[in-house]
Amino acid sequence: MSREQNPTSDTPRTDPRPGRLTAAAALAALEGTALVAGGVCVLVLGLTGDPDNRQQAVTGGVTLIALALLPLLAARGLLLRRGWSRGPALITQIMALPVAYTLLQADSVAIPAGIALAVVAVAALVLLVNPETTRALGIRGPGGDAHDEE
Repeated sequence: MSREQNPTSDTPRTDPRPGRLTAAAALAALEGTALVAGGVCVLVLGLTGDPDNRQQAVTGGVTLIALALLPLLAARGLLLRRGWSRGPALITQIMALPVAYTLLQADSVAIPAGIALAVVAVAALVLLVNPETTRALGIRGPGGDAHDEE
């Protein structure tokens, strides 16, 4: 592939990173950090507490920590303006919406967490599909968007 076909080279970009892109990266990093914290909490409680099923608690904690890699890698890619990073970031937000809905259906203290997760996911989706973010990542739309390359 030529450099024109693959705009995500290893050379650092000198133009300023748009605030929307930085905000989207921050929200993805926040979600990844929350997953790591939740995973560590479940893992520690599974190992030190008295869970119904210790193996299930440990597996759940390790799974949450592993799932945190997707938004954390996406956040790093967004900060570095890698075009590939928008896909994992979008997938993370789309996966967060049903989780938020489930938390909102609970009759407990999980409702505020569901509200927070829904707000973060929707805000990140809006930021990720913004044309300014798309241009900053070097992603071309249908037909190549030749007029946007100026």
